[in-house]
Amino acid sequence: QVQPVESGGGLVQPGGSMRLSCTASGSFRSDEAMGWYRQAPEKQRELVAKITNEGITRYTDSVKGRFTISRDNAKSTVYLQMNDLKPEDTAVYYCNLGGSYYSMGNYWGQGTQVTVSS
Repeated sequence: QVQPVESGGGLVQPGGSMRLSCTASGSFRSDEAMGWYRQAPEKQRELVAKITNEGITRYTDSVKGRFTISRDNAKSTVYLQMNDLKPEDTAVYYCNLGGSYYSMGNYWGQGTQVTVSS
């Protein structure tokens, strides 16, 4: 059983930066994809960023140029560096493990709140 454990999140001012981390405990395979999704109040959960085991990435259009996803396979950890944060980035961010470049995985973290506000 794979259990993603997230860290990071909190309150940041517009224009600020924040980094989220997610480490997989259990038998996570390093050849699987890792990603981040988010869900704002009264909105559907959406993909933020995805990274394959080969390091190929994809981003939702609204975060391109501001967010960077990366992974450390030796640590079974995925990171999301968020720069130039905007109020519309406010959401609960979820780590997602498994799946592929196009599909979400079966393993979800508990979610971490990111609030962008002055």
